[in-house]
Amino acid sequence: MELRSSIESVKGIGEKTAKLFNKLHIYTVEDLIKAYPRDYLSYEEPRSLAKAPVGIRIALYLEIKTYVNTEKRGRYIITSLTAGDSVNTIKLVWFNSPFLRNVLKRGDRYVFVGTIKKKNNFLVMEMPEYYPKDKYKGMMTTMQPVYSLTSGLTNNSFQRAIRETGSLIRNITDPLPEKVRQEYKLMRLDEALFNMHFPQNEEVLKDAVRRLAFDEFAGFLLEVRKLREENSALSNTHPLSEAALIRADAFIASLPFSLTNAQKNAICDIKNDMSSDYVMNRLVQGDVGSGKTIIAVTALYMTALSGYQGVLMVPTEVLAQQHFKDIDGMLRGQGIRTALLTGSLSVKEKRVIYEKLKAGEIDILIGTHAVIQDKVEIKNLGLVVTDEQHRFGVRQREKLSEKGQDPHVLIMSATPIPRTLAIILYADLDISVIDELPASRKRVMNCVVDTSYRDTAYKFILKEIRAGHQAYIICPMVDSSEAVDAENVIDYSEELKAYYRDNARIEYLHGKMKDEEKNQILARFMNREIDILVSTTVIEVGINNQNATVMMIENAERFGLAQLHQLRGRVGRGSDSSYCIFINAKETEDSVKRLKVLENSNDGFYIANEDMKQRGPGDFFGIRQSGDMIFKVADIYNHADILRKAQDAVLKYGDELGLVQDNETVITTL
Repeated sequence: MELRSSIESVKGIGEKTAKLFNKLHIYTVEDLIKAYPRDYLSYEEPRSLAKAPVGIRIALYLEIKTYVNTEKRGRYIITSLTAGDSVNTIKLVWFNSPFLRNVLKRGDRYVFVGTIKKKNNFLVMEMPEYYPKDKYKGMMTTMQPVYSLTSGLTNNSFQRAIRETGSLIRNITDPLPEKVRQEYKLMRLDEALFNMHFPQNEEVLKDAVRRLAFDEFAGFLLEVRKLREENSALSNTHPLSEAALIRADAFIASLPFSLTNAQKNAICDIKNDMSSDYVMNRLVQGDVGSGKTIIAVTALYMTALSGYQGVLMVPTEVLAQQHFKDIDGMLRGQGIRTALLTGSLSVKEKRVIYEKLKAGEIDILIGTHAVIQDKVEIKNLGLVVTDEQHRFGVRQREKLSEKGQDPHVLIMSATPIPRTLAIILYADLDISVIDELPASRKRVMNCVVDTSYRDTAYKFILKEIRAGHQAYIICPMVDSSEAVDAENVIDYSEELKAYYRDNARIEYLHGKMKDEEKNQILARFMNREIDILVSTTVIEVGINNQNATVMMIENAERFGLAQLHQLRGRVGRGSDSSYCIFINAKETEDSVKRLKVLENSNDGFYIANEDMKQRGPGDFFGIRQSGDMIFKVADIYNHADILRKAQDAVLKYGDELGLVQDNETVITTL
């Protein structure tokens, strides 16, 4: 068994199980080793039912008081029983687990682990883990990894597969020189990889995370340095014409709204760059709703007027369609020829676009990653614009630029990264910051509440739906199989349908769906055929529904503040008053303090700085900032200190570090 060997070379993984791992994009042994846990569970001393808090994951040592009952309800098989101590009882419920009838018997005692909810004044624990007392006692001294799973693949089988790679991990050669590891106090690579999966305690896990985060940051920064060296002396072969600059001013003056000073400054920066002797490489960093799109449109417009072609690449098909509709509407009357290229187009439709691009008959191309396919040839590419570029990765950015002869590059990002970190991460780029919002942008009204407010929130959402509006509800997890104490979109949407009955049209959305299915659901939501969209953070970017006025975020305490702000940016995009409700399921002093920052401010850059300041050294885990760059372990907010050390190491040691970047994910040379 080697790192590049098929996943089937791992003992215990046959063809059937391999296909389940393939669904998670795990094909090789190396893929398996780098499929790090998404969370870790610790097991505390069991509590008495009388003192058991609601809404927090706890352990209870109980006796089963009733026979196990199984019934079919909709698409679920519900298995339930009543357990308790000498005084109190609780109902335990499992979904699609009928085999438990042969496992759990009346009179048996188990430690049950899960989160208590109150339903109709009864205590309920859904999908609890269950252990004999002796086995649970042994688990209390360990941290258990929790992996992202797919139907048919259990957490235990994932753990077993990782353990089978243990001897291979121990023999991995560390690419970092010993002097570098000592200077930056870094764990050996083999130790870090093993302890990511099976940490003895939280301190060891932190050290493992620090090492892998360092590698990812350093590999990324080496790639950025290479880009800077390649681009710094490139001559401008696509200068803007004088006529384009004049017409751009007239275009801006004709808009039905006035630009902010920050927008005007960004456009001025772009004009100067594209008219200079060198190729532009610029980042426009602006808060959600700050008006970055019109800056991109102006740059593309000037490019087309100067006789070149421009490309706008965005992360989702729905966003590409929205941009195409808006940009085509603005520029068609100006004689600019636009086109949309996405993966869902037919072969015939794509062929027509390919031919027109090659012939120079399309001025502006708008699309998803489909625009970087090998078949795409662009006659005279003058400008590449990428929106939310951290979703693409450095390699994809390079690949798009290679479609032309040293085109200008403009990157748009709404991710609120503190400026001190942005200077490091975007070292190959000049930066324009849009730090003010258009006057027309309405402030979202916020409130942070506990779970007892949920019913009131549901009624408020219904009021907004009856007024003709729509809502989002965000959950951290996809389904209950993820074994994490948090709400999940699949079960949540079923409960919501039962609550609203015929009063609301409800659908769920998550990242594990096929692109075609996601696009269909988002399109129906945009067309007002769905009232409430229950979703994971997959909607963080890429949707602009001006009719959505409410967002409710469950388990808000599990997300970083910057990501919560990004999510909140999906509402308040129209002329109607909008609201964001943050449900804090664990009302600790820390979570209340953090979420109050969001309640009191809508300024993304302020929030990003507060996020970085407030997170302590223990905030390494949980839900990652999924929109932060392209890293598997590293997080620019949690690991800002490691980022700075990686920058220092790259400046001191450069290629001695032995780190490379592969495709979109920074990896270590193993």
